[in-house]
Amino acid sequence: MEVLCHPNPVLKQHAAEIDVSTDADLRSLVRTMAEAMYEHAGVGLAAPQIGVAKRVIVFDVDERLSALCNPVIVERSGETLVDEEGCLSVPGISVPIERSEWVVCNGVTLDGKEVTLRADDFLARVLQHEIDHLDGVLILDRLQLDDRKEAVKAYNALMEAERTD
Repeated sequence: MEVLCHPNPVLKQHAAEIDVSTDADLRSLVRTMAEAMYEHAGVGLAAPQIGVAKRVIVFDVDERLSALCNPVIVERSGETLVDEEGCLSVPGISVPIERSEWVVCNGVTLDGKEVTLRADDFLARVLQHEIDHLDGVLILDRLQLDDRKEAVKAYNALMEAERTD
């Protein structure tokens, strides 16, 4: 399964909320997303990354696959941490991204159950990253202008090297 890469315009779109009770293709979509995530050695993936403009994410933190529909961060810590992040849609680079230290996220399971997750550390970072994708935001968009220019330059050089190999 292909993961869309920057600068694909689909990655900049805002994904639509879904109705879990009527979306007949939801379980198949989640299965496809998980396969793509694992195939590309990721820890999270949002539906827009495979060209589906729906508010669905999958993630595997602590060796447990989870899926969440219509996730929304409803609370976040005032404290932030900066850490290196990579992205399956911007392969080959990692950049320092500032994220909230913890978040509270509401969403819906595949069974239609409303859930609230309080996430710290790595899981908080993964949720924020994947929810960004649902809003059309990439890690490149979180960088200061000069840092973004350098990251895009490095990414473009990697992509060009792959095309010539």
